[in-house]
Amino acid sequence: MEKKQKQRLARILCAAAVFLLLLPLPLEGYWRLTAFLVPYGIAGWEVLWRALRNIFRGQVFDENFLMAVATVGAFCIGEYLEGVAVMLFYQVGELFQDVAVTRSRRSISELMDIRPDYANLQTENGLRRVDPQQVRPGEWVVVKAGEKIPLDGRVLEGDTTLDTAALTGEPLPREVRPGDEVISGCVNLSGVITVEVSKEFGESTVSKILDLVENSAGKKAKAEHFITRFARIYTPVVVICAVLLAIVPPLFLGGWSGWIERGLIFLVISCPCALVISIPMSFFGGIGGASKKGILVKGGNYLEALARTGIVVFDKTGTLTKGSFTVTAVHPDRISREELLELAALAEGFSDHPISRSLKKAYGRRIDEERIANVREIAGRGIESYVDGRRVCAGNDRLMEQEGVAWRECHRAGTVVHVAIDGLYAGHIVISDEIKPDAAQAISALRQGGVRKVVMLTGDAPSAAEQVGKALALDEVQAGLLPGDKVERVESLLCQKTGKETLAFVGDGINDAPVLSRADIGIAMGGMGSDAAIEAADIVLMDDQPSKIAEAVSISRKTLRIVKENIMFAIGVKILVLLLGAAGLANMWAAVFADVGVSVLAILNASRALRCRPSLKTRFETA
Repeated sequence: MEKKQKQRLARILCAAAVFLLLLPLPLEGYWRLTAFLVPYGIAGWEVLWRALRNIFRGQVFDENFLMAVATVGAFCIGEYLEGVAVMLFYQVGELFQDVAVTRSRRSISELMDIRPDYANLQTENGLRRVDPQQVRPGEWVVVKAGEKIPLDGRVLEGDTTLDTAALTGEPLPREVRPGDEVISGCVNLSGVITVEVSKEFGESTVSKILDLVENSAGKKAKAEHFITRFARIYTPVVVICAVLLAIVPPLFLGGWSGWIERGLIFLVISCPCALVISIPMSFFGGIGGASKKGILVKGGNYLEALARTGIVVFDKTGTLTKGSFTVTAVHPDRISREELLELAALAEGFSDHPISRSLKKAYGRRIDEERIANVREIAGRGIESYVDGRRVCAGNDRLMEQEGVAWRECHRAGTVVHVAIDGLYAGHIVISDEIKPDAAQAISALRQGGVRKVVMLTGDAPSAAEQVGKALALDEVQAGLLPGDKVERVESLLCQKTGKETLAFVGDGINDAPVLSRADIGIAMGGMGSDAAIEAADIVLMDDQPSKIAEAVSISRKTLRIVKENIMFAIGVKILVLLLGAAGLANMWAAVFADVGVSVLAILNASRALRCRPSLKTRFETA
């Protein structure tokens, strides 16, 4: 419990003790008023001060004002006992609210306790402990067992296992060895590794994650905006109604004391605390629950939109497939098999695309950069470069058509890289990708969750795309697309939406950034995805598992369900007790329940959003 909460608890206990001591005493008149002002002042001075301060700031109609008027009014009509009791129970409710909100925030801050405190920088004079922000790309850091990876980079020396749970939500450790990429925030469990830093701290994975979580609360959902507008209109209206209830009926019926009490009860009941606090907390809890699973949502508005997902559009490479390509066939024409592979690998020498990496891996030798010149990447088609003075074009059939080269079809399934030398066809290389193990289950889970259409858009060859589409039973597959073509297809699919449903696009590459921005919801694969895709996306999956998309949809719908439950419960109870209060059938105790009781119950319900079921992957593995 935090310091302020302890102080509030102490005031409540002190006020309650004095209140209970006064109950049996036979006090009358001013002595009784003075005596009961003591516990009232102990419990309620802070509320009275906030109400007075907010009035001078122009913020009149809030819960502090309503509670101050109601309790002071109770004292004015001689209901000292009820005045103190209402303030005490209000403070108890506020304490419960503070504790619930603090626990929710703490659960997220503990989850996101991934910021590294230091980095062991390797220098000429040995290791030096420095702030991670002082380390620059290209420098080497040493990470010992039990320490956090301070910055993104590549392992140079050492083998170890990493705990990635705080980033990906996966409990199983990940093995790394020289050549593997590592991301900041992971915990080194066993060996000592040397890492060559690839990004500054401000651009590192841990920095971006912390930024996403810290800023997510600023992007409100429509339900949150509705509640804010509702409270601004609702509170002045009920204050006016309470004043009219206290003044108008006794002008005709008499009994001023009874009608004033009804007006005061009306005020206590009308406090909109349950809605104003529990609705934002529900979205905050949903975002926290998702982040426990390695799903980073950039704001409550995206979580709300995700709950209405009706169409999901996937990229192929690195999204539904592993993106770890392997050369499975080399078909030369005019030149030898070895020369074809060598020229293709050299032409792609400066590219870090998965296809380029597979060609260089199959070549198996060091890329001599002095042999390569004038490299030009042609988006959606391939690479043009000069190797040993010869112009080499390596890419898909669209590149060959652009160059006016007569190319040959291949009977093998997979991605085909055609190679032309000085405008003459030299053959092609077949590269195969593997479907991710949880891709089929992810598609099935999305359908079961109410997604009516699943589409794949890819720049890959039709044969490779159709093979994946058939294996995953997709509704629609469109291949051979440039980045601009993907945007056009997504715009076409947006026109096919029904009702309030939304379209989500899932991608991982830099070419996906435009379409991620164009979709209603952009979801990026964050573990291997490009920085541009992660920046453009609204939701980031930290472990590149398609199954997390179905989980994200499930969490968003659970959050929206909790929000609707709280809205209906709070408004329903308040309307009922307001009517009873206006009719004189509800006393101050019912008013306390309608305010404090409903707030506590709504907040406890909202805290359910933080609790997540076992991951989809785990359920599939144990089924």
